Amino acid sequence: MPSSFFFVGTAIILLAGILINNLSNRLKVPPNAKLPPGPEGKPFVGNLLDIPPKHSWLKFKEWADQYGSIYRINIFGRNLVMVSTEKIANDLLRERGNIYSSREQLPMAAQLMSQNLRPLFLPHGDLWRRGRKVMHNMTMHASATSYQPVQIYESERLLHDLIRMPEKYEHLFERYAAAVVMRLCYGKTVETGDEQYVRDILQIVHTVERVASPGAYLVDTFPILMYLPTWLAPFKREAAVLHARELKVFKGLLLEVRDKINAGKAPKCFSRSFLEKQAEYNLSDNEGAYVIGTLFEAGAGTTAAAMMSFVLCMCHHPEWQKKIQNEVDRVVGDSRVPDFGDVPSLPTCRAVIKEVMRWRPVTAGGVPHELVKDDVYDGFFFPAGTNIHANQWAIHRDPELYPDPETFNPDRWLSPKYPTYREPLDKFPNLQNYSCFGFGRRICPGMNIAENSLHLLVARIAWAANISKRPGVDVPLYDYTAGFNVQPKPFVFDLKPRSEKRKELIDSIWAAGKSRDPLDEVKTLQ
Repeated sequence: MPSSFFFVGTAIILLAGILINNLSNRLKVPPNAKLPPGPEGKPFVGNLLDIPPKHSWLKFKEWADQYGSIYRINIFGRNLVMVSTEKIANDLLRERGNIYSSREQLPMAAQLMSQNLRPLFLPHGDLWRRGRKVMHNMTMHASATSYQPVQIYESERLLHDLIRMPEKYEHLFERYAAAVVMRLCYGKTVETGDEQYVRDILQIVHTVERVASPGAYLVDTFPILMYLPTWLAPFKREAAVLHARELKVFKGLLLEVRDKINAGKAPKCFSRSFLEKQAEYNLSDNEGAYVIGTLFEAGAGTTAAAMMSFVLCMCHHPEWQKKIQNEVDRVVGDSRVPDFGDVPSLPTCRAVIKEVMRWRPVTAGGVPHELVKDDVYDGFFFPAGTNIHANQWAIHRDPELYPDPETFNPDRWLSPKYPTYREPLDKFPNLQNYSCFGFGRRICPGMNIAENSLHLLVARIAWAANISKRPGVDVPLYDYTAGFNVQPKPFVFDLKPRSEKRKELIDSIWAAGKSRDPLDEVKTLQ
């Protein structure tokens, strides 16, 4: 009998939600504008059944080819506008950022699991601005440059282990990213990547990616289900467990640093900097814990995923591996490894990783921005509450900006014959404000740190090793994980040192420096 009440009650609530959504979407379009075109949906459900449960950005790209670079879909009455060119995304999300920088409050990820504390999901308001100020101070370009000793140290460890255990490449890239951000955020060292605090925080990262994936929870499609009592709503019970777990981890790491401050033994790290200025930032312990935790989330999985795609690209495009190796050899030689000082002289290395992130973006679907007031753009009317979805997969395949977009071609950043070419080549190409990091006021806060890591790792791996397909083993062009952020599923390849001399140099560098604490070389953490 209780189960019958549950299903009847849920059905009534769902039907009520559908009617409310559809009634509220009888839009009053201004006389000088029109609604964007889009695929015709079915009664009540709209376009829901047409969207695949995984890699929805592929379908969105198909619709962009059919309906244009701006089109509209609806899911049970929810209004979504898909944007498929970089110009339109910047026009709206950057140039009109004062009204296009909020977030739809998805019940499961934002309200229940994050309890309105995670900056990624916060609406554009005072709490978001206070948290963003903390993140900006800690990750702006000048600050990110001072963190390079940590990246150098962890890249030395990565090279040493990658040459010996290339089959563990996923773990090693994840360990590199986690170790860099763990030191910067909390002053904690990562030796193996299997430490409990590393496993805990990485589990949180992967959980966020799962929970925030489109269609993961029915309550995100039907917010009216939030009115169900907890005993009738298993998603509420799950969210409560997830929130308690992540708050315990984030706050525990932050308070551990506070204890070290009180004992006079706190390392330089973001948490220490925040706690010393907490009154100025006007954030509670819980709010601050999520701000620092978000910096970890922004920097850990994305850098590792990009490097996995780099390896995939080198397997398929050995000609570009040879080009970056020739460039590194010409600039660096074989008696030392590349350093940050070499990066301005390595435009091909920078072009390759930028093309990797265009061809196989980590956040392929992008993160929608919510419009907070009615607006008209290019004759199209967007009502307040519209989710503007900048589809990175389509944006990175705009043939006007990226001719022959399905071809992996770093020359598009290096040759004047392409529209993406910029000079001077000691500065461009770079990853500053690149669309793969998002747009406008919601651009990824860890962009500068990620850029430094990616440039250094590509140069050092190109100097140290040869990556190739294993004879007789297929490496799929596109076989990626599902979720909010994506990476290639595990694949088999060969990685061997380019020479015994270079391998011995890597060994000696790591042996001589592994006992040092790179935080001692960091001048300041803002």
